[in-house]
Amino acid sequence: MYSGRFVYSQLMEFFPLRAFRQCVQRFRGNYKVQRFSCLDQFLCMAFAQLTGRESLRDIETCLRALQPKLYHVGIRGNVSRTTLAKANENRDWRIYAEFAQVLIGQARKLYAQDDFGVQLEETAYVFDSSTIDLCLSLFPWARFRRRKAAIKLHTLMDLRGNIPCFIRITEGKTHDVNVLDELVLEPGAFYIMDRGYIDFARLYTFTQQAAFFVIRAKRNLDYTRRSSLAVDKTTGLRSDQTIVLHGPKTSTDYPDTLRRISYLDAATDKRLVFLTNHFVLPAFTITQLYQCRWQVELFFKWIKQHLRIKAFYGTSENAVKTQIWIAISIYVLVAIVKKQLGVDRSLAEILQIFNICLFEKVDILQLLTKSDLQNESDQLCNQLSLFDL
Repeated sequence: MYSGRFVYSQLMEFFPLRAFRQCVQRFRGNYKVQRFSCLDQFLCMAFAQLTGRESLRDIETCLRALQPKLYHVGIRGNVSRTTLAKANENRDWRIYAEFAQVLIGQARKLYAQDDFGVQLEETAYVFDSSTIDLCLSLFPWARFRRRKAAIKLHTLMDLRGNIPCFIRITEGKTHDVNVLDELVLEPGAFYIMDRGYIDFARLYTFTQQAAFFVIRAKRNLDYTRRSSLAVDKTTGLRSDQTIVLHGPKTSTDYPDTLRRISYLDAATDKRLVFLTNHFVLPAFTITQLYQCRWQVELFFKWIKQHLRIKAFYGTSENAVKTQIWIAISIYVLVAIVKKQLGVDRSLAEILQIFNICLFEKVDILQLLTKSDLQNESDQLCNQLSLFDL
């Protein structure tokens, strides 16, 4: 039998420790800290995400039950809920945000050649947001409405590997289009968005920076058709037009031509209209790109179901952002493990396995593959068979 290190310790082999220490040093995270370092904090919070702990008391109880094993997985400080609460409240959340970007950079390199269902050489991104409801009495800094608090998770996701590469956490009342100003546009890349992001002045910035967008049009779009191309209506396409905006404000905000594609979705019997500033790709490929927008919805659903980002261990803004960024780091870390080990399992399955096996002494590759561990242990066991065959 395998008698080496714990699964949690093996998982942390994929953890770029040097980069983490650089992030901590940049924001002076360990300044005047003697016992419970930023690494201890991260490992405790990562344990909470991987095992679905519900509260600080829950984290404290479980980790203290595992006290003899903590040193071997890198947790050097004494674990208590008050110490962890103070660390989440006081240590700069940007430490974990910047470290998450390090992991994201590694993951995107690993998934750079993956196929996402559309024949496209360029990079394709999906941009959307998700609202997380909060209790106003506990989170007064996140006031959304008169009796409600909320935060928004704005996410730009790379479709190759479904890796989030840009994340902003804002108050719930922040309008989605305002976050477009913070994107660093990549020339030649495609950005797929829903119609809530229609702001033609901002969309014209994409054209000026040689980036492409695919966005769903609103029904009241005022335009003039310049030309049309023939389409194959058996694919669901209804029209492929070159247009210019006709409204007094929109024509000023976006003075260039646009491509308008009409498509009838056979599954829902709904007509969809898309706008793009790309005129070369086939019209059907544009519709396929927009269909990939649902991948970001699945990402939001996944992290809300499998990670702790709907209920928080602290109530301050710093504690909330720290917990979300560590959750994102765990998502990306699991994706890195899956790719580097060549594991043919979903991220949800891998997370479920880690949930119950973090402190088992089993080889991580053997644990995640579908090999028969029982047969191997039977071969190494000296116990005689109870029944003669």
